[in-house]
Amino acid sequence: MGTIAPMTACHIPEAVLLWKHTEGVGLRSQDDSPEGLATFLRRNPTTSFVAVVEHKVVGTVLCGHDGRRGHLYHLCVDPNHRRLGLGRRLVEAAVAALRSEGIYKASLVVFSNNQEGAKFWKSLGWQQRTDLTYWDFTLQAQD
Repeated sequence: MGTIAPMTACHIPEAVLLWKHTEGVGLRSQDDSPEGLATFLRRNPTTSFVAVVEHKVVGTVLCGHDGRRGHLYHLCVDPNHRRLGLGRRLVEAAVAALRSEGIYKASLVVFSNNQEGAKFWKSLGWQQRTDLTYWDFTLQAQD
């Protein structure tokens, strides 16, 4: 069924490979570089998780918080391991970690054309906000 474990820097290469081959996951060269991910994990050492089957990373969730709100990124499960509850278990682990740190509200972003992702989040009870517009600003140009 797979093991859910805290994500550490040693999982980064496998995680990036999984994300690159998973439809609906958007990557940025700075944020999702090995250095950027290691920084994220140092700042959020207890809230990100991997699903491991036979010593291979088959699922991930990056999760962090700013002391007020949590945010989930890059939840994905390898297509060959879907429908086994790994995605749900990854989310449950991340949410439990946020709660243990005193965080009681979380958000995430799903690409508007990612219908499978939207259906998954809805099945877990997450609610789509239609009263907001997401805005982005790049502080430093990417390579």
